[in-house]
Amino acid sequence: MAKRSKKYRQALERIEEGRLYDAQAACEIVKETATTNFDATIELHVLLGVDPRQADQAVRGSVVLPAGLGKSQRVLVFAQGEKVREAEEAGADFVGGAELAKKIEGGWLDFDVAIAAPDMMSAVGRLGRILGPRGLMPNNRAGTVTFDVGRAVGEAKAGRVEFRVDRTANLHVPVGKASFTVENLLTNLTALYSAVMQARPENTKGTYVRSIHLCATMGPSIKLDPMQMQQLLAEAA
Repeated sequence: MAKRSKKYRQALERIEEGRLYDAQAACEIVKETATTNFDATIELHVLLGVDPRQADQAVRGSVVLPAGLGKSQRVLVFAQGEKVREAEEAGADFVGGAELAKKIEGGWLDFDVAIAAPDMMSAVGRLGRILGPRGLMPNNRAGTVTFDVGRAVGEAKAGRVEFRVDRTANLHVPVGKASFTVENLLTNLTALYSAVMQARPENTKGTYVRSIHLCATMGPSIKLDPMQMQQLLAEAA
């Protein structure tokens, strides 16, 4: 087992072993236990009761975090014709077609979000092996394949995050920064968890959410109470 730093061990002492925390307390503690010298990213980790090997249980979606992500998103748009101007006016950082695809094939990946107009997917499709493993491939279900590129760019800039279950049935999604207020973290956490619940596959049997953890970059994880999270969603509805 890797040796933990003194800061990490001190942070770990702040968390009661075996306790299930409510969302408010978890957001307060995750700020206190951020051990880095930079503005740590706060992430939500959810273990789901699905089988990712089955196509109809591949949980995936997106949500615009109300308080944003705390960082500027570099947005790339594959478009042509009038959609080029629409994307540029919405604030896209990179807009193009085949030339951008070729640049990516050459190893360039200096962007955080990729959006494509449907009529550009013939050029984008071959990038799946590059963008797919990095979670950057435009996708209908995530809202990143659309003719409404202006709206998609605006949402990405405002703090839209995508989530997709991995091969171990886990989701790993950022909800903000350690510098956020507790209220902003809680607002983002609620919005994200609501989206995850709405993405539940229809044929899922048994317990959908098996465990929920919140943690800061390089910090200890805090286990949340799934029942309390459901109450939080009910109150926010």
